[in-house]
Amino acid sequence: MSSSSTTIGGSTATVSQQLLDTMNGTSSGSSSSTSGTSANDLQTTFLQLLVAQLQNQDPTNPMDSSQMTSQLAEINTVSGIQQLNTSLSSLSTQLSAGQNAQAALLIGSTVLAAGSSAAVSGGSAPQLGVSLPSAVSDVKLTITNSAGQVVNTLDLGAQSAGTVPVTWNGKDSSGNTVADGTYTISATATTNGQSATATALVASQVQGVVQQADGTASLSLANGKTVALSGVAAIL
Repeated sequence: MSSSSTTIGGSTATVSQQLLDTMNGTSSGSSSSTSGTSANDLQTTFLQLLVAQLQNQDPTNPMDSSQMTSQLAEINTVSGIQQLNTSLSSLSTQLSAGQNAQAALLIGSTVLAAGSSAAVSGGSAPQLGVSLPSAVSDVKLTITNSAGQVVNTLDLGAQSAGTVPVTWNGKDSSGNTVADGTYTISATATTNGQSATATALVASQVQGVVQQADGTASLSLANGKTVALSGVAAIL
């Protein structure tokens, strides 16, 4: 099919109708050919029109150079944003791949992560801990059995912000070894008599890596929990 052309300024110079339709948004082609136009395509089209305008401008009323420069700057900005988006997308893909590799290296390691239950077997209890977003005057870990009875309270005193590892010997407050089973762990903290934020941590072995829907990697733990890499408070 032949394409029609349009005469500019009454001279013999012409611009293809397809070019004009593209700039005016009136192209009768497929939607994919217009909606998918890249910044480079727009820049090429603009420059073609600009050259045609320069060749056929009225000598007594030339084009405004500042307006022309502004249009060029706008197109360059669009092109720059498109290139930046491409670069960021590539960087995101590389970061995700690196994160997955880093997570795989943790398989078999024991990590501290937020948790509320600890399994005692043969009198042996897992490593515990507490995460503090800010310094506190006092922090306690309370250990409760399946019947809801408090078997022990570990008073850690004043602590700075960060992760505080805690070792529980698997005994109650009287020094007796507790029965095997699952115990609930909770953390409480105060700052100058006011309640403060504290998160209980429980150690567990990393058994695998799970890729989430957004491409990020999470760790599958032996205690049945799945935590993000950012949720690992410490590697033991």
